[in-house]
Amino acid sequence: MSDLPQEMTAIEIKEFGGPENLVPGARPVPEPKQGEVLIKVAAAGVNRPDVLQRMGGYNPPPGASDIPGLEVAGTVAAVGPGVTRLKVGDPLCALVAGGGYAEYCVAPEAQCLAVPDGYDMVKAAAVPETYFTVWTNVFDRGRLQGGETFLVHGGASGIGTTAIQLAKAFGARVFATASTDEKCREIEALGAERGINYKTEDYVEVVKELTGGQGVNLILDMVGGSYIQRNISALAVEGRLVYIAFLGGPTAEVNFAPVMLKRLTITGSTLRPQSIESKAAIGKSLEEKVWPLLNAGTVKPIIDSVFPLEQANKAHERIDDSGHIGKIVLEVGA
Repeated sequence: MSDLPQEMTAIEIKEFGGPENLVPGARPVPEPKQGEVLIKVAAAGVNRPDVLQRMGGYNPPPGASDIPGLEVAGTVAAVGPGVTRLKVGDPLCALVAGGGYAEYCVAPEAQCLAVPDGYDMVKAAAVPETYFTVWTNVFDRGRLQGGETFLVHGGASGIGTTAIQLAKAFGARVFATASTDEKCREIEALGAERGINYKTEDYVEVVKELTGGQGVNLILDMVGGSYIQRNISALAVEGRLVYIAFLGGPTAEVNFAPVMLKRLTITGSTLRPQSIESKAAIGKSLEEKVWPLLNAGTVKPIIDSVFPLEQANKAHERIDDSGHIGKIVLEVGA
């Protein structure tokens, strides 16, 4: 690493709170450890967990960088011991446990994936976090099959736009909630059979009507709170409910009788604390099942906006106002 700089620009959380607390600072360039590569970052995705970390509600796992950022795209700048597949100069995108909002970032080789065909680095950086999350929760935990019905909340988010496209590509009927009629039309254009404006419509009634009174087979929810009981009501017999966040709060008073009567499954997961081996297994499934779809253009990340790394605070203002459709990305050196 002698030909690499000693210091880099990274976005630090000055104190927990609003976007204004994200400030550029100087940090040592990290060194790749066993099985890791050092990535010269070209772009980094912005995600809700970054917002939670900024606000003090989502600490990095032990040993992870305190710099926010869970997905990057760039080129290999150095390799650690034990790296066998990648070499200096290789382009890639990667899922990381932290450190993405910086000029350099380390990642386990097992969590690095090829840049999809024809993608620039901004587009590639918008893939890992949402595609890992959607695949493991919708298809592994949620067991979505072709021909089933699927409801995703927050359909205009990065997770939502990804889940809609993947579920549609694998043959499911897809419904999604969003906050405006404009967003509903956008998510219908991505493959949702029906966008449901949750401010003017009752999604439970709508999905019951669309499914002949049966309810949906699977719900992916990031809201929680008052949605918990309503989700249970919206599920069909043998339905599954998968949680990935609780933007509306993690607690609610719930009548569990329908869980027994309808033989429901309620589960959930967080991605960041999982082991490298677990994430590597998800990545292998993505390479086999999803990368051909990305390469063919069947599914794609939806980019809402791009900000220079130094304006990470502006990117967080954009995600905080919830007006975005799809992913927000930081470009390094822009």
